[in-house]
Amino acid sequence: MSNVIQLLPDSVANQIAAGEVIQRPASVIKELMENAIDAGATNIQVITKDAGKSLIQVIDNGCGMAETDARMAFERHATSKIREASDLFALRTMGFRGEALASIAAIAQVELKTRRAEDDLGVQINIAASQVESQEPVQCPVGSQFCIKNLFYNVPARRRFLKKTSTELRHIINEFQRVALANPHVALTLVHNDVPMFSLPAGNIKQRVVNMNGKQMGQNLIPIDTDAVMVKISGFIGKPELAKKTMGDQFFFVNNRFMKHPYLHRAVMDAYDNILHPDTVPAYLIFLEVDPQIVDVNIHPTKTEIKFEDERAIWQILSAAIRESLGKFNLMPSIDFDTVDQVHIPVSKNNGELVEPTVDVNPFYNPFEEEQRQNVNSFGGGGTTATFQSKASAQSFEQPNDEWMHGDLPDFSALANSEMEKEAEPFETPTPEPVQQTILSSGGNEDAGSNTRFFQLKNKYILTSVKSGLMMIDQKRAHERIVFEGFVRTLQSGASLSQKSLFPEELNFGPEEMSMINELAPDLLTLGLELQQSGDGSFKVLSTPAGLEHVSAAQLIDGILTDFRDGEVDLQKEVTEQIATSMAQRAAIPYGKQLSAIEMGELFDQLFACQVPNFSPSGKTIISIMDLDEMQKRFM
Repeated sequence: MSNVIQLLPDSVANQIAAGEVIQRPASVIKELMENAIDAGATNIQVITKDAGKSLIQVIDNGCGMAETDARMAFERHATSKIREASDLFALRTMGFRGEALASIAAIAQVELKTRRAEDDLGVQINIAASQVESQEPVQCPVGSQFCIKNLFYNVPARRRFLKKTSTELRHIINEFQRVALANPHVALTLVHNDVPMFSLPAGNIKQRVVNMNGKQMGQNLIPIDTDAVMVKISGFIGKPELAKKTMGDQFFFVNNRFMKHPYLHRAVMDAYDNILHPDTVPAYLIFLEVDPQIVDVNIHPTKTEIKFEDERAIWQILSAAIRESLGKFNLMPSIDFDTVDQVHIPVSKNNGELVEPTVDVNPFYNPFEEEQRQNVNSFGGGGTTATFQSKASAQSFEQPNDEWMHGDLPDFSALANSEMEKEAEPFETPTPEPVQQTILSSGGNEDAGSNTRFFQLKNKYILTSVKSGLMMIDQKRAHERIVFEGFVRTLQSGASLSQKSLFPEELNFGPEEMSMINELAPDLLTLGLELQQSGDGSFKVLSTPAGLEHVSAAQLIDGILTDFRDGEVDLQKEVTEQIATSMAQRAAIPYGKQLSAIEMGELFDQLFACQVPNFSPSGKTIISIMDLDEMQKRFM
């Protein structure tokens, strides 16, 4: 049998490597920008068309390359950063493996113009599919100019997997932001389809954050600075009021290299414990400087995941540093030891004898008799009835009569009915009210006189009796279905009902969020949410959907952006339907809201008028029925 194992051609091997290093146009921009930073550039321009699918151009004023180096740079594993294996643990540059240019040249048409300061002429190299097509002298400025055309033109399967232009542009903005934040001393420009998106001058890190995200972001940042033996931590963290439900303003940098580290992210969240709104994430920009020997940056092809030698120690240092910064700005409880001498301890002013306090004891108190009365109260038929029963028992206990002395109990049902005909007045009693009255409720006092058939359990579920047994309805999911189908009908009719704002609310967004809002603006307008861009990343909310005045526009938009950023959009659905789903989730009545009997009845009627009453827009169950047979089994 002949040999079957053979070496792959370089062109095929480079295409395989490109699948790991170059995942999308944003990966190309990341690699080329990092190479420019390593070359000492102080000004970098990034120009793209069709989100990098047609053209990516990166121009820098770095040191440039000689003719031989320019040709060798496209060979696989050709690098000037390392010479031996030990160099991997002393790295302070971005690129070092020599895979980026070889991978890019394998799946695109590449043109490079580069010149050193000491050379009179530069060199121009044209490569396509790893094959050098031409190499000739050229007149060009000092530095390097990369022009990448038709990405994945020879790998059509990979090109089909690219997302739409707006999505790929968001990834480009993300990579651009990461490089920009890590290198505030470099002037950066991003142009897409001949429209300038960023023009960032060189400065310090605070100026870079303000130039990228606006003055509001700069006003809500708290500095963090800790210098420990193992790690030096610096940067900024956001105030709690700046926290959002959307991810995107969280940045970790280790030795100026961006990284994703869920473990250290939990350290940040732990430091913000009990001072954030639920399901929100604070913004932070944290730089960690460590010895390169205690960190491994080579565990992932894109070098975005990093492994520390002792993650637990860094976790504790980071969490303590953030807590210290929050305490300094009075954003969390802290102990001020400098004010201990101001504490005044009260002392007795008279010199008389101290009298020991006495305790009054009721020798006739019978705890078993109290327990018996509470057990009787717990058999009330509903929340309102049980409330009046507990009050009646408490009143009877305080004012015993002859019937109690003979062991006869008063008629609680008659007492409850008489009390329900009057307005419920607060009644002070020394005994605690039974827990059952807060678990099951039949509605507010305004409906107490009605013969309601709905009950609310823990302000979350609506219970009602049906022929087959007991029906339980999730109130939030039910309202989601009702609001969603209302939005769908609005979309189908093409006529939206909106409420104009007398005082338009102003919202501020980052560049990535701005691009998403501009993309979704026509569909948001169809649903009644009208936004007007006023510059500097801010939008004015001119109108909101009618009937949703109790929901702020910031909550609606924040939820929509969360769904679209997290990739929860189903490509088989229309974008407008996905927006309707997201808006319905944010506009629905929340858990914990007490509903009156009338409100529960209207919710019930509207739910069963829907086309799909059994499931929420996201496919979750709304209705569950416990049949009589199952209920009987529970009492056997």
